[in-house]
Amino acid sequence: MGIHSDWSDWLPREIESAEPDGVAVWYLGCNGFVLKGREGTTIFVDPYLGLGDPPRIIRMIPVPFEPDDVRSADAILATHEHVDHVHGPSQAPILEKTGASFYGPDESIAVARDDEEWPAEYDVTDEQLIEVTEGDSFGVGEFEIHVEPAYDPDASHPVSYVVEHEVGTFFHGGDSKPADSFADIGSRYDIDLGALAFGTVGVMPHRETGAPTVTKWYNDENQLLEAASDLRLDRLLPSHWDMWKRLTADPTALHHHARSVEHPQRLEIAEIGDRLDL
Repeated sequence: MGIHSDWSDWLPREIESAEPDGVAVWYLGCNGFVLKGREGTTIFVDPYLGLGDPPRIIRMIPVPFEPDDVRSADAILATHEHVDHVHGPSQAPILEKTGASFYGPDESIAVARDDEEWPAEYDVTDEQLIEVTEGDSFGVGEFEIHVEPAYDPDASHPVSYVVEHEVGTFFHGGDSKPADSFADIGSRYDIDLGALAFGTVGVMPHRETGAPTVTKWYNDENQLLEAASDLRLDRLLPSHWDMWKRLTADPTALHHHARSVEHPQRLEIAEIGDRLDL
């Protein structure tokens, strides 16, 4: 079954027609983002349009668009191998239609190339799947992208991305918890806007037994502010808080925590489909 969106194609058309003065950033819900520069370069990060795995993992927000509706993309970045970050039905049709390149660490590329067999199942070439690792840097149009470490104990090989543009810098931490590397990253880059995964503790059915199991996948308030402080973020954008039943959280609660630290200087609350600017 193909992916269906109740939103039709208005969001891809809005992104396609936008002419930002610098860099526009759209939040896709979950941990997905689109960045578009003033010259038109368009980068997707962790776009996921699936429904989860009901009844265990249940999507709580709309599917914002159908992948076939994306007509312009230069790259897709994957932070790690989990299904809501590497997902053939969400991402391969974008690669098919646009010729964009897919960048990810080894485990993410293995999911795309070996587990889901994108080159065999879709009109995607093996050359479009590009493996990156910590310390790598590469250009995509008007952006310079740096691959940095991340700490996600639930993932086999997570990375984070620093996306630099002459008007500002965006950081995507994937599902990372506070990492020993974040203070170093914060000292080397001037990060204007950073996205970090925020959630709560919930009881979910165990993957194998179905038994109710206490589950915590993302940062709580204290962890999120620790990571943001180490990264020296000017603006913190909590992500992932909206996505899964039993693990949703209220990002407005972070206002009280953020007042006590130097960084982030500002808290940005975005809902699915919202646009921010660097």
